Amino acid sequence: MMILALDLGKSKSVGCVLDTITNQHRFISVATTPQAIHDRLVKVAPDRLVIEVGTPAGWVHDIGVALGLEVQVANPSNEGWRWHRVKVKTDRLDALKLANLSMVDQLPTVHMPETSVRQWRHLIHYRSRLVARRTRIKNTIRALLHCQGLSMPGGKNGWTQASLGQLQAWAAPLDRVEPTQLWRGELYEELQALTAAEEQLARVEAKLDDLAATDERVARVQSIPAIGPRTAELLVAVIDDPHRFGSAKQVGSYVGLTPRKFQSGQMDRNGRITKAGNAQLRRMLVEVSWLALRYNPQLRAVFQRICRGSRTRRKIAIVAVARKLLTWAWALLRDGSTWNPGRVGQAA
Repeated sequence: MMILALDLGKSKSVGCVLDTITNQHRFISVATTPQAIHDRLVKVAPDRLVIEVGTPAGWVHDIGVALGLEVQVANPSNEGWRWHRVKVKTDRLDALKLANLSMVDQLPTVHMPETSVRQWRHLIHYRSRLVARRTRIKNTIRALLHCQGLSMPGGKNGWTQASLGQLQAWAAPLDRVEPTQLWRGELYEELQALTAAEEQLARVEAKLDDLAATDERVARVQSIPAIGPRTAELLVAVIDDPHRFGSAKQVGSYVGLTPRKFQSGQMDRNGRITKAGNAQLRRMLVEVSWLALRYNPQLRAVFQRICRGSRTRRKIAIVAVARKLLTWAWALLRDGSTWNPGRVGQAA
């Protein structure tokens, strides 16, 4: 078998061509562009293409699949891949390590979704960045007013039409303010940025709503009490193909909601959660879990059972609730069913 392992860079990539029969290898370099990668794959004609997960990994994977190659996408965050106490680390050594691990079937790999799913994930992540941008702008406005000895209502009351009207009254374009009133110009610019961010967010959410309306899986997951459209679409996009997981434990591990394991001799204990996988989904599940305690008696029972009346165990219990939510969603996607509170073993 001929393996081509590529260490992808922004402008140039380094590859290692390894013959698994003779164990001979050679290095190549190629520009990180679709046409250059395509031409080099055609010229080398490997049986297997190995790449690391990263920014260009999606389109490189698609080119390899289109050419009929077996494509492996390595997970560099896995413990088996990390470099420990090495004296020399180069792109060539990275490519050679990829090829060698692939040859002996020891390469930690990740699932590469289809192009449409990757684009959907990107749009969901872009929405979260827009929300964060809007929050930063609001915090900047509050800090600006505080510096001037002014105040505004707290929480959502600070962004009602009446409150925004007061802010507009204070604001003025920079070219119209006196040197002692420059803060009014800053406020004007921030209000303009806030309006732009709100309009962007509205357009993105409208597109996400359109995509969710045509995907029955989102409606299926949203049938779980306390799961809204934003959480449901993220769950569907991250889980993607539910049949690639053999058990609920594998799904929890994929999102990083399972505990670390420490075992040596007579010692066998669990640590904190691994926090591997999609951080955005993990955070959202934990946030939703606090809300779900009000509306979902099954989850409330899980929380109370693990909490055991101790306030110090609340965080442990809410993580367990988040994991239960995740596995329930996976079970619904796997079975093609909707939420049924009377069903036993939703994530069996």
